[in-house]
Amino acid sequence: QVKLVESGGESVQPGGSLRLSCTASGDIRRGYCLGWFRQSLGNEREGLAFIDSNEMIRYGDSVRRRFTISRGSVRNTLHLQMNSLAVEDTGMYSCAAYASSRCYTYNLSGFDIWGQGTQVIVSS
Repeated sequence: QVKLVESGGESVQPGGSLRLSCTASGDIRRGYCLGWFRQSLGNEREGLAFIDSNEMIRYGDSVRRRFTISRGSVRNTLHLQMNSLAVEDTGMYSCAAYASSRCYTYNLSGFDIWGQGTQVIVSS
């Protein structure tokens, strides 16, 4: 089973941008549904963006047109480009995966491989 490690979280001012990275211990180009989730203080974990082996992409309503999920230039990386960040985007960001070429569920309960998370703070 692959292991996931996130990086790139930091403090940023409102309106700023960040790019998060998720590095896997193995090849995640095929056979996995991949996703980015966010947990903010007092809120349930929220699904933000997903991509599968067929390059089908789906975004959560709160981040559509601001965030972009993409694969890195090397076979075991996943990115989340975040633009126009707002205070409400503050939270712990995690990448997650489950073994399937197609994303058949976007519920967090379907994801059984998780990274430890990286903290994003949006504050003036």
